[in-house]
Amino acid sequence: MKIAVLKENADGERRVAATPETVKKYIALGAEVRVETGAGDPASIADADYEAAGALVGERTAVVAGADAILAVQGPDAKSLKGAADGAWVIGALDPFREGARVKSYADAGLEALAMEWMPRITRAQSMDILSSQANLAGYKAVLDAASEYGRAFPMMMTAAGTVAAAKLFVMGVGVAGLQAIATGRRLGAQVSATDVRSATKEQILSLGAKPIFVENVAGIEGEGAGGYATEMSDEYKAAQAALVSSHIAKQDIVITTALIPGKPAPRLISDAQLQTMRPGSVIVDLAVEQGGNVEGSVAGEVTVIHGVKVVGHRNVASRLAADSSALFSRNLYNFLSAFWDKEAGKPVLDEEIGNAVRLTQGGKVVHERLLS
Repeated sequence: MKIAVLKENADGERRVAATPETVKKYIALGAEVRVETGAGDPASIADADYEAAGALVGERTAVVAGADAILAVQGPDAKSLKGAADGAWVIGALDPFREGARVKSYADAGLEALAMEWMPRITRAQSMDILSSQANLAGYKAVLDAASEYGRAFPMMMTAAGTVAAAKLFVMGVGVAGLQAIATGRRLGAQVSATDVRSATKEQILSLGAKPIFVENVAGIEGEGAGGYATEMSDEYKAAQAALVSSHIAKQDIVITTALIPGKPAPRLISDAQLQTMRPGSVIVDLAVEQGGNVEGSVAGEVTVIHGVKVVGHRNVASRLAADSSALFSRNLYNFLSAFWDKEAGKPVLDEEIGNAVRLTQGGKVVHERLLS
């Protein structure tokens, strides 16, 4: 099996889909690995490191020629994959809902697109879950970004000149990113509180030493979704949550918002009116900014000041820790391919449960039911 590793072309993308560590592992399975020249440069991985691991390094045309599997972080242009083997796999974060035209172009080119972000949330697929590995780093980096924008200290400091109060940090959305944000905020010495629509997260918040902020005794909550994802809330819950958040957020110095619903725009958690209640110099980091944002007025790729509050909207936050995020992403891909490796066939053979969950195109057609409904 020939595996091609591409250099990312998307603006601001610094990650790479394979590292020398995973290259060695693919070769140990019996695969041939080719890496596009400069693919690892933004993640501080030199071409020589890939060559030392046993990969062939060259230009994209040579790397893609005859490739059976093409590894990428973000979906590459189908036109740049000419020369790949018929039915070659394109594996990465393919953003199927927002990039429908690109998905169709894979089908038209006879490629089999496998969207890693649609990996099912089941026990045996945990090591293949790119959303979790990347969100973990994004949650950590979000707190560091907040600290760099915040004009005060995080921990309480008792000095001869007086006491510096600890920063109050509020995390909205307690998935993987939110939990890491809580843990990081606690490590830095902030007073941390958190909320989520899923009641099961209350124990997780408490286990990290933070204070849970939850709406109680409201009927019609629809927060618990399939696979552990959040779903949309009832109107009654939205109203109760808005009232609770409004009173709590006015007392906070830093807010991290992480709420996303797969396939839909990010839910609006903080309104302009709520921003006005916050103290000037406060900071909000909107991790959902690329999907419409949790915060009214947040702008993707910019740090804006609204009513004296800094609203941080960095794109692709995990990529801001390129070396570590590449290491985790590449291990996710290796864990995926190696789990299904058939020694006799010399390649992976997917089962139905995971194969059908991630396969977008096959046989010249778009085949995933979520894209056909």
